[in-house]
Amino acid sequence: MGYWGYFVVAESASPLGGLACTRATPGLTLNRRLSGDWQVWEHPAEPEIEADDLALALAEETGKPALVGFVMDSDCVVIEAADSSNGAWTACLSPKAMAGYLADDGQRPEDWMLAPNQAAEHAVTWARLTGHQVANAPLVEIFQKEADPFAEDLFFALLGSLGLGPE
Repeated sequence: MGYWGYFVVAESASPLGGLACTRATPGLTLNRRLSGDWQVWEHPAEPEIEADDLALALAEETGKPALVGFVMDSDCVVIEAADSSNGAWTACLSPKAMAGYLADDGQRPEDWMLAPNQAAEHAVTWARLTGHQVANAPLVEIFQKEADPFAEDLFFALLGSLGLGPE
């Protein structure tokens, strides 16, 4: 059995777990710090978090772009990204695995998520708002790639491609 849980990513001089929008989420813990004041916090799958609402709330509270990733059994990741000027967008990592999960409910990834090319375009804009100029092609590749073996690795590769490297 793989990992089920959330990664919450935002830039803040204060710990993300202490922000008004995250205080109602017990169990949120620091996973790692990235360059600048970027932080990755983690939460186990229960209780469920409305990732899109949290990404928007973080963007509004910090005034900077935010991103939440929901990892599903280490197979795939739902990406919810937001910024205070453009709103939110949803994509996935490991799209074939995501299709398998959604097929159980008679749905398809394109019913809920951007296609890899569209996701990459939104990610380039999102990164620009963080102060990073990034290339589109590596992002398309990440959004098309399947987890091997863990979707968490794709998630952190995405952060790196967005210019959010380790401290």
